Amino acid sequence: MFLRLFREGILFAINSIYVNKLRTFLSLFGITIGIFSIISVFTVLDWMEKSIRDSINSMGDNVVYVQKFPWSFDPNLAWWDIIRWPSVSLNDYEAVMNKSTKAESICFGVFQSEKIKYKNNVANDAVLGAVTTDLEKVVTFEIEKGRYFSSFESAGGNNVAVLGAEIAERLFEKGEPVDKEITISGFKTRVIGVLKKEGKGGISLSNADQLTIIPLNFGKSFINLRNRFVETQLMIKAKPGVSVQELSDETTMILRASRRLKPGEISNFSVNRASMLSQGFESVFRGINIGGWLIGGFAILVGGFGIANIMFVSVRERTNIIGIQKALGAKRFFILQQFLTESVLLSVIGGMLGLVLIFIATLAINYLYELDMHLTLANAILAIFISGIIGIVAGYAPAYSAARMNPVDAIGFSF
Repeated sequence: MFLRLFREGILFAINSIYVNKLRTFLSLFGITIGIFSIISVFTVLDWMEKSIRDSINSMGDNVVYVQKFPWSFDPNLAWWDIIRWPSVSLNDYEAVMNKSTKAESICFGVFQSEKIKYKNNVANDAVLGAVTTDLEKVVTFEIEKGRYFSSFESAGGNNVAVLGAEIAERLFEKGEPVDKEITISGFKTRVIGVLKKEGKGGISLSNADQLTIIPLNFGKSFINLRNRFVETQLMIKAKPGVSVQELSDETTMILRASRRLKPGEISNFSVNRASMLSQGFESVFRGINIGGWLIGGFAILVGGFGIANIMFVSVRERTNIIGIQKALGAKRFFILQQFLTESVLLSVIGGMLGLVLIFIATLAINYLYELDMHLTLANAILAIFISGIIGIVAGYAPAYSAARMNPVDAIGFSF
């Protein structure tokens, strides 16, 4: 019986929507814009979160990064004090190399912008990373062409380089970079490899496409490691079975002893790890999430009022039909369910139109900007759920007023 009543309610709703096309379109518009606003924010947020988390994961959850500047805010540290701290040095690298029992691989690196040339092509903003050979053992990256430099090339300070994908494209366009000679800070350098392209499919924290990797001993030819403002860091990977917290504690102890810091002194270096970035971004994601609900919520509220208004008009137009139905024995529940079904159907259709707009927008964005943004099933279900709830809330008052009508008054309404 309930299914038959529900079916009749849907048929009534479909007929009403079909007969009043313009009115239906206007009532759907607010819900469509509201769902588009909320779900588009969530879609972008999901894309950002996935991209950033993938980038953080590529840094390794078992790796610590010893640097001058911390990745997270510490109320006990003043910025002007951090500025005066010394940069991470080769002495720090040697101390950890000699004394660490929990580190599997250790890499020292210095990073700065350099101009790289090949014939008439110039990359002015290339990020140059002069590193020790263990970089490939500490962090995750793929070499698409050629190879990484060997320990012999690293120790000998050979003029060799591994280019990021974008740098290779800018210098060589469609040519083959491997075994070609480029110029870095006036030094002739042989290209031995090209990193796999990360592309624009996400937000990357490593910027590997703009990175050029060279041996540290080669980089010493033109990089002043004694400059306290140079960007240096230690990258330390834990042994299997060793937690990142254990590695962090041991590294802190070794460096404090190496720098001869007293027990009460604050460490003049930062031991960072990927989880710090995750925690920092979570508050950003929550803020964007709340913003999406606020922006879309106002649009949906307006759409809900639009549907409620249209439903009151629909009840008024069909007052005599309601009277006839009640005179023939229709219960209040049937009348209530009939108009609620129409309201929910209107709202859900509006929500589905919003999803269609988002889907088309993601296709266009992916095509134009080579992004990897998609409308997820979870967001689609959320949109339908929100639309259904708005339909029930907006349609209940008109449906209830229709269900409470006196059949005699309702039949005589049109006369």
